[in-house]
Amino acid sequence: MEQIKRAKTYKDKKRVRILKTIGLEVFFIVLCIITLIPIFYALSVSFNANNSLISTDFSFFPTNFTFDNYVRLFKENDMLLWFGNSLLLAISTVVFSLAIAIPAAYAFSRMNFKGKKTILKILILLNAFPSTLSLFAIWAIMRNLGLVNTKIGLIIIYTGTMAIFGIWNLKGYFDTVPCEIEEASMIDGASNFQIITRIVMPLAKPAIIVTAVMVLIYVWNEYLYSVTFMTGSENYTLAAGLYGLQANETSGSWPIFAAASLITSLPILIIFLLVQKHMVSGLSSGGVKG
Repeated sequence: MEQIKRAKTYKDKKRVRILKTIGLEVFFIVLCIITLIPIFYALSVSFNANNSLISTDFSFFPTNFTFDNYVRLFKENDMLLWFGNSLLLAISTVVFSLAIAIPAAYAFSRMNFKGKKTILKILILLNAFPSTLSLFAIWAIMRNLGLVNTKIGLIIIYTGTMAIFGIWNLKGYFDTVPCEIEEASMIDGASNFQIITRIVMPLAKPAIIVTAVMVLIYVWNEYLYSVTFMTGSENYTLAAGLYGLQANETSGSWPIFAAASLITSLPILIIFLLVQKHMVSGLSSGGVKG
């Protein structure tokens, strides 16, 4: 009898566990569908011939289906030029940010020196400082250096902002790498440069990829600095260009704006799908130690 009761209890627990798993999966499926509604809505608007965002006769599926909005987006606007500007700024910022963040994060993780904790705290405060409050000071510095309305100026601003994030994220990952691995390599005769390039860097690949993607997303979507420090449609980034499409309420086209927003989001979506296997390990390990 006791064995029968145990078997029944085990089956009941297993049934409850299965029901909980199914319920949790259904909940997340419904949540995903809800979060995708705005994207489907924008997709519907982009294929609609009518310039109406919300109306009584609006259908979730476009009644007057057309591809003209995407054609007009590239013919009547500098979409490719904006894309090129954003790509140049994003790639340059990623390269320079990682070039600064990787050695700095390794130094903060492995070396003990006076003022180490103080410097890290100052970096956090600088990163937490609202960009709108520092905008005028940065603009004054850029003006004195002659870097206003130049891509180099924006790259310097973006690099200074995201290098701090990169240092903290990568330092958390380097803290999880056992020092014994490096000590064993030193016993085998490896130099410090070889240890970093052949051992530490390959081990830190997930964190480096995550940091690069986060920097890329920031630059790709950044609006405030790009509008403040760059003038003229030829210098617009995608974020500034999107705003320009709807700046004039009388001539703005919601279908073209929706098409532009989807095209702008597409490269980031593709990159995220390509590196998603590194995202979980890179983000979780980077937050293990601070």
